Amino acid sequence: MATGEKFDKQGKSLTCTYCGNKTFFTRETLLNTAGMTFLNLDWANQTAENYICEKCGYIMWFLPMPKF
Repeated sequence: MATGEKFDKQGKSLTCTYCGNKTFFTRETLLNTAGMTFLNLDWANQTAENYICEKCGYIMWFLPMPKF
């Protein structure tokens, strides 16, 4: 089984808010909306970064920051 990694977000080391662990697995999740699903355009929705705690499985979500 692969081992998790340590990550930083905005200059801060990630720590699981549930168990205090510092190693995570990552994945990207599609943020579906009803309108885009109705139009069969799910692929065009935004995505979020997920960090899954290696120890307890708690998932931390990070949305992309809006660009103005």
